[in-house]
This record gives sequence, structure tokens and C-alpha cells, in this order.
Amino acid sequence: MGKCGLESQRALLLTLATVLAKGMALPQSILFPLEKICMDWQQRQRAGAGLHNLGNTCYLNSVLQCLTYTPPLANYLLSRRHSQSCYQQGFCMMCIMEAHVNRVLHSSAGAILPWPVICVLTRIGEHFQHGMQEDAHEFLRCTVDAMQRACLSGSSDLDISSQATTIIDQIFGGFLRSRVTCLSCKAVSDTYEPFLDIALDIQAASTVTGALEDFVKPEQLDGENGYKCSKCEQLATASKRLTIHRSSNVLTVCLKRFDPFSGRKIRKVVQYPESLDLATYMSQAPGEPLLYSLYAVLVHEGPGCQAGHYYCFVKVGDNSVICTGVLCPCPSVVFCLWFCFKHPAVHLKIVLPFFAGQRRALVQVE
Repeated sequence: MGKCGLESQRALLLTLATVLAKGMALPQSILFPLEKICMDWQQRQRAGAGLHNLGNTCYLNSVLQCLTYTPPLANYLLSRRHSQSCYQQGFCMMCIMEAHVNRVLHSSAGAILPWPVICVLTRIGEHFQHGMQEDAHEFLRCTVDAMQRACLSGSSDLDISSQATTIIDQIFGGFLRSRVTCLSCKAVSDTYEPFLDIALDIQAASTVTGALEDFVKPEQLDGENGYKCSKCEQLATASKRLTIHRSSNVLTVCLKRFDPFSGRKIRKVVQYPESLDLATYMSQAPGEPLLYSLYAVLVHEGPGCQAGHYYCFVKVGDNSVICTGVLCPCPSVVFCLWFCFKHPAVHLKIVLPFFAGQRRALVQVE
């Protein structure tokens, strides 16, 4: 077993110990072994081809590039392991992404046309239409969900815990815990919710860490919003707190930049870190830092969700950063951030200064 395998094996043992200790059901079967995931590039990568804008496709191009340069996902797709064992007839998002990533990273062209993805837009999300302005976060969620469904094809009878062992869930997936504590009888009720990304409210926060602190801040339930306690059998005042119960190997953080009612953009500056420690936001403190390294930033320029332009910055394996036309993302326009887990005892540490080294405008060509 190689170094990546040994380190991921440690991660698997830590995960199983966590699951047993915290009362979550163990999966009855493992669809993709965690020890086969390598968080670092298995092959040294240079910047691949850019993507032509084919009419309001900047949201799609930017998301595709951020996914393409996600090391554990790219490693798997470059191996062509999925297509070698895929028996789906017709639409398969994993096969489409596998072909796309191989095409981008192996192309000698300056830019390519992402028609294979655009041609299946309505299969990714039925409301998407070519030529229309779309929300990058929504496209991201629909794309990752479509990849997850492709990995679960023919496995509809699996238990929930087993469904969370696909290659997609092993990379992007985690669990949130919602704990409600009755303030009358002190009874505790826990529920768990899977996530593939975390959306953060930035109305009251000026930093990503501040938004995470707000995310896990206890909320009081009282009055008409009181808690119906099953132990004391009355409508009681309670405390509700959301925490990260099981963290993901790749953490996708999306900032809620658009007002849900007006659609207007929240243009405030939100500072983001190059290295993020999730330990203080976990259900139980792990006793050591849970460090993540920033490797991709998706940016939105414009007044609101129905207008503007998306572009992104991503790290590649040759110590360079690729971007589109501008040299540094302003904190007031950053929309989504991707972090790779870099725990020194589990995964290979990615040492790469962000926005340092060569910059090339390859992500998108107008």
C-alpha cells in the first residue's frame, strides 16, 4: 500500500472510531473505500485548457474548473475507473465529468468548448437553460448531486450510511448535528443531516471564521417557536445548536451573497483565510487542529443574482494559480471557497502559497 493509502487508512480508522463513539450507524457496505482516496495530486499537473464562454456559461465554466482542480476528484477521474465499470444507459454525470477532466488536463489547446456538459444542462437541473444567467452555487449543488446519483445507480436498497460511502460523498460529504436541549428538563435530542457543501450567512459577519461562529451559535426556541419536548411533554423553551459532526475531506463553503427576497447582492467585504481550522465548529473537540488548505475561489462580479459575471482562481499541481483576467479576488465579491483537508497525521500536506507564483488567464476565454 502506498503512502496515500496508508494515510487514508488512518483516516478511515479515525472515521469509524468517531462513528462508533457518537452513535451514528455504521454502513452495511462500502461503495468506495476511503483508503483509496489520495488528497494530493498523484501526478504532477500543469494548468490545463481553459473553457470558452458559449453564451452566459461563465457560472458553468467556473464551477467546472474548481471541480477539475480538486485533487482527490481529479485523481479518480483521471484513472477512468468509473467508466470502466459503468453500466448506465444514457445520462451519467460521472462519465461526463470523467471525460471533461481528462480532456481539460490532457489538452494542448489554450481553451476548449464545454459542449458535452452544456448539452445535458436540463439533465443536471431541469430549470437550467443554455444562454440564461444562472446561479453558480445552484449549478454546483446540482452537478455534485448528479454525480452522487450516478454513483448510487442500481443501489436504491442501500441504507443511508452506505449511501454516504460513494467516491463523491467520501470527498465532499459530511454530517451536521442539530442538538436541541430542553431548558426545563434538560433532555437532549440529536438529529443528523448530510451535507456536500456548507452555506454561510454573512449578514452579521465580516470573516469566514466569523460566519462559521454564527453558524454554530446556539439559538433559543421559545414562545410560538417553542420546543415540544417528548420527555416533559410540554411546549418548552429550548436551546438549538448546529455543529459539524463529521467533517468532509474537501470542504466547500458558499457565502450567501444574494438576498433571498430581493435577489440583490450583499457586497460587503468578507475576509477568508488561507488555512482554516474546523476544530472549534465540531460537535466534539477533536483534541487537535482540523486544518484545511484553500485551493479554489469562485468570484461573482455584478449587482445581483440575475446579472453579472463569474470567474475563479484555482491552484494547480505545478505551483501556479490560474485565473481569468484579474490578478486577485476582492473579498467583497468572493462567492464560494474550496478547502482541502491537510491533517498532517492523515493526509499529505499541500504546501502552496495561494496567489503566489505564475498566473495565467486560462479558466475561461471570452
